[in-house]
Amino acid sequence: MNLNKKGQIRGRNKNLYFGLSFLGIVVILYLILSFFDSKKTYESLHASLNIIIQILPVLILVIVMMGISHYFLKTKTVSRYLGAESGVKGWLLAISIGILSHGPIYVWYPLLKDLRDHGMKMGLVAVFLYNRAIKIPLLPVMIYYFGFTFVVVLMVWMVIASLIEGKIIDAVEGVA
Repeated sequence: MNLNKKGQIRGRNKNLYFGLSFLGIVVILYLILSFFDSKKTYESLHASLNIIIQILPVLILVIVMMGISHYFLKTKTVSRYLGAESGVKGWLLAISIGILSHGPIYVWYPLLKDLRDHGMKMGLVAVFLYNRAIKIPLLPVMIYYFGFTFVVVLMVWMVIASLIEGKIIDAVEGVA
């Protein structure tokens, strides 16, 4: 264990310690609950396993993307394309990647944090997250129910709103 002078856990070991402690508490709670209602405990574990199976492909994709970003992306590169000096190119990239990204949003958080640590502006993070609401596979269904004009106008307004939100966040952070 990595301790400082006061005996407190430092840095990455603190996160690992917290994660393992949390896992241990969850396992103990499941064991205790299994004594009271084993059927419900089994159903809960089965539902959790199904969720893990559903998010596993996207989780693997994000982990691979994080590995690639660590290997290829340097702070200077991220700053050039997604940093304070990225300009229109950064905004368009954040919009495009947000629209093209799939899977549960919480799986993308580690990658966004990694990019943020390499110099990505918070406004661009907001633009990415906002544009995830535009789902390309669902567009035909949306057009069927609401019509082509409505869908195009909605998408344009969502992109415009994402840009406004991103600019506001950058202004609050003092990046603008």
